Amino acid sequence: MKINRFMIAAPKSGSGKTMITCALLQLLKDSGKNVLSYKCGPDYIDPMFHKKVLGVPSKNLDTFFTDEKTTVQLFLDERADGDFAVLEGVMGLYDGLGGIYEQGSSYHLAKVTQTPIILVVDAKGMGKSVLALIAGFLQYDTQHLIKGVLLNRMSKGYYDIIKPLIEKELSVKVVGYFPEQNDIGLSSRHLGLVMPDELSDIKKQLNETADRLKKTIDMDLFIDIAEAADEIGDSGSADAYNEKNIGNCDQNEFLQNKAINTVDIAVAMDEAFCFYYEDNLRMLEKCGAKLQYFSPLHDTSLPEDCDAMLLGGGYPELYAKELSKNVSMLNAVKKAFRAGKPTVAECGGFMYLHTYIRNICDDNDEKNNADTQNNTDIQNDMNKSQLVGALDGGCHFKGKLVRFGYIELAEKHSNFLAPNEKIKAHEFHYYDSTDNGADCIATKPATGRSYDCVISHDNYWLGFPHLYYPSNPHFAESFVRKAYEYRRNKNGKLL
Repeated sequence: MKINRFMIAAPKSGSGKTMITCALLQLLKDSGKNVLSYKCGPDYIDPMFHKKVLGVPSKNLDTFFTDEKTTVQLFLDERADGDFAVLEGVMGLYDGLGGIYEQGSSYHLAKVTQTPIILVVDAKGMGKSVLALIAGFLQYDTQHLIKGVLLNRMSKGYYDIIKPLIEKELSVKVVGYFPEQNDIGLSSRHLGLVMPDELSDIKKQLNETADRLKKTIDMDLFIDIAEAADEIGDSGSADAYNEKNIGNCDQNEFLQNKAINTVDIAVAMDEAFCFYYEDNLRMLEKCGAKLQYFSPLHDTSLPEDCDAMLLGGGYPELYAKELSKNVSMLNAVKKAFRAGKPTVAECGGFMYLHTYIRNICDDNDEKNNADTQNNTDIQNDMNKSQLVGALDGGCHFKGKLVRFGYIELAEKHSNFLAPNEKIKAHEFHYYDSTDNGADCIATKPATGRSYDCVISHDNYWLGFPHLYYPSNPHFAESFVRKAYEYRRNKNGKLL
């Protein structure tokens, strides 16, 4: 399949990848191309910015989550010859699993998908040293994928001096520069960038960035690099993936006639709950689920006659007071959960099911004297928001990362997964629960360290890890099957 493509990568985080990527997406869209976007790694927020530009979902690709062949098939799924794809890298170009392995890095994804790389270098405060930096990255590029360099936060005057030196000494094209922008930028918080819908003028910012970037880059050179990318896979690769990974769903009674036996999964989606991998949602649909979106913040009830609940991650801590005031929704979710409605809750969704959430750091409570402890207790009560109450106990802000990074999960007793199977996931949270569960074993792939987590039983899977269903499609199948069985038992007959 001929997909025109390039990857925007950088030597380190904070180099301006997301802003540059969004500006390029806008320019390519304005040129009339059928533009698609991807994000390397387990990031949720950068794809939201891509979608804000393109109006269609962006997908995640991750060579830790899926093997090389599956990654390519996911890349090609629902794509056509002539599409134009922009991939945004993660962290530094060569930063992979554990910070030292190639797997999971932007470079590994570029190798697997045979994608040319544009290296965005934050050149502020650098002179000729920028050549040494670029030279080092070129030396590590064993596949010769770096086809261009963009110099970020550089003045026009110095760009005109340094560009010919780079091209002469390093034999790599310089595709342009971007001066420092003091009046536009993307703000950050503890989990990454502030989400685009929180920025009232985000569309204006993105359009302005694109207009400015257009004046300082060689857009034709970007397009030439993308169009020079080799063909990848074939037209049947994505179909083969779906047949291999979803085909065995057809062995299940509930999917033998999808037109009749579709089940409805209520998916929490609003400002507080919005962290979902696009391929997770598509996999549920391919297994026979109809997704009905609802807002725990703004709606008063679950979608009518839904057969299961999917409560994704997000920022419930930022909306804890508003969530606690929506008593009707809290009661509806609690009632559905206690009635046995199949439920998957990840990170923010897991927090939402607790009795309360507390938004102040409690790590040093035991160090306080009695008087201070009393004052702390009063402050804690003031900062405590009552939530669903399906789970006893609460979630507390710890003031630092509690658990971070890739993991593999295995169930102690087979429930959502077949015996001896694992599913891959990622954790990134500053809150912790009074009960993280002990029904699964999480193993860190880089170190082998393991720990207990997840509350899981016949009809629910609840915990901080964010799962990636394509790493084990049986999880999605099991979830949809449980929703079907719930519907069948509720109605006493097949629908």
